[in-house]
Amino acid sequence: MEFSNLLKPEAIRIFSSVSSKKRLLHDLAGIAEMCYHTDYANTVEALIDREALGPTGVGGGIALPHARLENLNHVVGALILLENPVEFDAIDKQPVDVIFSLFAPKTAGVEHLKALALVSRTLREQSVVAKLRSNPDPTTLYTILTEPVNVKAA
Repeated sequence: MEFSNLLKPEAIRIFSSVSSKKRLLHDLAGIAEMCYHTDYANTVEALIDREALGPTGVGGGIALPHARLENLNHVVGALILLENPVEFDAIDKQPVDVIFSLFAPKTAGVEHLKALALVSRTLREQSVVAKLRSNPDPTTLYTILTEPVNVKAA
């Protein structure tokens, strides 16, 4: 699984600020609707329902909201970078500014878990997160996420 399979360049947005976590979830649903032709209302509801199970703010200013939706053939994603972080009920109680959302088919099993693992593993890398935060351009952000990982020889 690779980011180029999950993310369209047009599914990356940079906002100066959002008023709340709920507003952010609505914005993610709007991106999903525009880029992946999902149903806006169902996407908002699925994201809110998932957050009710437990917040997806994983710490370090990062959130990974996700939802299972009808009418998707494979897992897709959206990225929002905020210039001004928003409260997100994160596990470390810190506001978030890097939000990567995944949308999976209702029937997705392993594919959804692999995508979540890829995003989580990537966003645990401080160097990647630092690059994302210092490059507020959607095209550059897409390149950062889709560039091949350099493997160092032993």
